[in-house]
Amino acid sequence: MSYAIGDRCNGCGACTRVCPVGAVSGAKGEAHVIDASLCIDCGACGRICPEGAITDPFGIACVFVKRTRWPKPRFDRRLCMACRICVDACPARCLVEAAGDDPAGPRPYPLLKEAKRCLACGFCVQECPVGAVAMAEDS
Repeated sequence: MSYAIGDRCNGCGACTRVCPVGAVSGAKGEAHVIDASLCIDCGACGRICPEGAITDPFGIACVFVKRTRWPKPRFDRRLCMACRICVDACPARCLVEAAGDDPAGPRPYPLLKEAKRCLACGFCVQECPVGAVAMAEDS
Protein backbone atom coordinates (compact mmCIF):
# COMPACT_ATOMS: atom_id res chain seq x y z
CA MET A 1 0.00 0.00 0.00
CA SER A 2 1.00 3.59 -0.45
CA TYR A 3 -0.43 6.99 0.28
CA ALA A 4 -3.43 7.95 -1.88
CA ILE A 5 -5.11 11.17 -2.95
CA GLY A 6 -8.88 11.43 -2.67
CA ASP A 7 -11.68 13.59 -4.02
CA ARG A 8 -10.86 16.59 -1.85
CA CYS A 9 -7.73 17.33 -3.92
CA ASN A 10 -7.87 20.80 -5.46
CA GLY A 11 -4.71 20.40 -7.53
CA CYS A 12 -2.64 22.94 -5.58
CA GLY A 13 0.56 20.93 -6.23
CA ALA A 14 1.99 21.14 -2.70
CA CYS A 15 2.32 17.36 -2.58
CA THR A 16 4.08 17.28 -5.95
CA ARG A 17 6.69 19.78 -4.79
CA VAL A 18 7.48 17.95 -1.53
CA CYS A 19 7.62 14.35 -2.81
CA PRO A 20 11.30 13.25 -2.81
CA VAL A 21 10.80 10.52 -5.41
CA GLY A 22 8.41 12.12 -7.89
CA ALA A 23 5.56 9.75 -7.07
CA VAL A 24 2.89 12.50 -7.24
CA SER A 25 1.65 13.89 -10.52
CA GLY A 26 -1.18 16.00 -11.86
CA ALA A 27 -1.95 19.28 -13.58
CA LYS A 28 -2.43 22.46 -11.58
CA GLY A 29 -6.07 22.81 -10.57
CA GLU A 30 -6.85 19.16 -11.25
CA ALA A 31 -6.85 16.16 -8.94
CA HIS A 32 -3.40 14.64 -8.45
CA VAL A 33 -2.47 10.96 -8.17
CA ILE A 34 0.24 9.01 -6.39
CA ASP A 35 2.06 6.26 -8.26
CA ALA A 36 2.09 3.44 -5.70
CA SER A 37 5.06 1.81 -7.41
CA LEU A 38 7.19 4.90 -6.67
CA CYS A 39 5.79 5.95 -3.27
CA ILE A 40 8.19 5.31 -0.36
CA ASP A 41 5.60 6.04 2.37
CA CYS A 42 7.48 9.02 3.80
CA GLY A 43 4.20 10.84 4.55
CA ALA A 44 5.38 14.28 3.45
CA CYS A 45 2.51 14.61 0.97
CA GLY A 46 -0.04 14.01 3.72
CA ARG A 47 1.52 16.52 6.10
CA ILE A 48 1.71 19.24 3.43
CA CYS A 49 -1.80 18.83 1.97
CA PRO A 50 -3.94 21.80 3.06
CA GLU A 51 -7.16 20.05 2.01
CA GLY A 52 -6.73 16.81 3.94
CA ALA A 53 -7.14 14.95 0.64
CA ILE A 54 -4.45 12.35 1.30
CA THR A 55 -4.78 9.07 3.17
CA ASP A 56 -1.97 6.96 4.58
CA PRO A 57 -1.41 3.30 3.65
CA PHE A 58 -4.04 2.29 6.24
CA GLY A 59 -6.71 4.56 4.72
CA ILE A 60 -6.49 7.12 7.54
CA ALA A 61 -6.82 10.75 6.47
CA CYS A 62 -3.63 12.73 6.94
CA VAL A 63 -3.66 16.00 8.84
CA PHE A 64 -2.02 19.17 7.55
CA VAL A 65 0.95 20.25 9.65
CA LYS A 66 2.67 23.55 9.05
CA ARG A 67 6.11 22.74 7.68
CA THR A 68 7.83 24.76 10.39
CA ARG A 69 6.26 22.34 12.91
CA TRP A 70 7.57 19.15 11.30
CA PRO A 71 9.87 17.30 13.70
CA LYS A 72 13.55 17.03 12.86
CA PRO A 73 16.09 14.34 13.75
CA ARG A 74 18.21 14.82 16.87
CA PHE A 75 21.31 12.72 17.33
CA ASP A 76 22.74 11.36 20.57
CA ARG A 77 26.45 11.35 19.84
CA ARG A 78 27.13 9.21 22.92
CA LEU A 79 25.11 6.37 21.40
CA CYS A 80 26.00 6.96 17.75
CA MET A 81 28.44 4.44 16.31
CA ALA A 82 29.07 6.41 13.09
CA CYS A 83 27.60 3.73 10.83
CA ARG A 84 26.04 6.19 8.31
CA ILE A 85 22.83 4.18 8.08
CA CYS A 86 20.74 7.23 8.96
CA VAL A 87 22.51 9.34 6.33
CA ASP A 88 21.91 6.69 3.68
CA ALA A 89 18.25 6.22 4.72
CA CYS A 90 17.34 9.89 4.24
CA PRO A 91 15.28 10.34 1.05
CA ALA A 92 15.66 14.15 1.21
CA ARG A 93 19.46 13.94 1.46
CA CYS A 94 19.46 16.55 4.22
CA LEU A 95 21.75 14.54 6.53
CA VAL A 96 25.51 14.48 6.13
CA GLU A 97 28.43 12.89 7.89
CA ALA A 98 30.32 15.58 9.82
CA ALA A 99 33.89 15.35 11.05
CA GLY A 100 34.27 14.40 14.69
CA ASP A 101 35.81 16.81 17.14
CA ASP A 102 37.07 14.40 19.79
CA PRO A 103 40.86 14.84 20.10
CA ALA A 104 41.22 11.29 21.45
CA GLY A 105 40.02 9.90 18.15
CA PRO A 106 37.80 11.92 15.89
CA ARG A 107 35.02 9.95 14.38
CA PRO A 108 32.30 11.17 12.06
CA TYR A 109 28.76 11.71 13.24
CA PRO A 110 25.45 12.50 11.50
CA LEU A 111 24.41 16.11 11.12
CA LEU A 112 21.19 17.70 9.87
CA LYS A 113 22.80 20.01 7.34
CA GLU A 114 19.71 21.22 5.47
CA ALA A 115 16.85 21.37 7.97
CA LYS A 116 14.45 22.96 5.47
CA ARG A 117 14.75 19.91 3.22
CA CYS A 118 13.87 17.45 6.02
CA LEU A 119 10.59 15.62 5.34
CA ALA A 120 10.04 14.47 8.95
CA CYS A 121 9.69 10.93 7.60
CA GLY A 122 11.57 9.36 10.50
CA PHE A 123 13.41 6.88 8.30
CA CYS A 124 16.64 7.84 10.07
CA VAL A 125 15.06 6.89 13.41
CA GLN A 126 13.67 3.61 12.07
CA GLU A 127 16.99 2.54 10.57
CA CYS A 128 19.33 3.47 13.44
CA PRO A 129 20.53 0.18 14.97
CA VAL A 130 21.44 1.71 18.33
CA GLY A 131 18.59 4.18 18.98
CA ALA A 132 20.81 7.25 18.62
CA VAL A 133 18.25 9.20 16.58
CA ALA A 134 14.98 10.72 17.75
CA MET A 135 12.54 13.11 16.11
CA ALA A 136 11.79 16.37 17.90
CA GLU A 137 10.02 19.58 17.02
CA ASP A 138 12.09 22.75 17.00
CA SER A 139 11.39 24.90 20.01
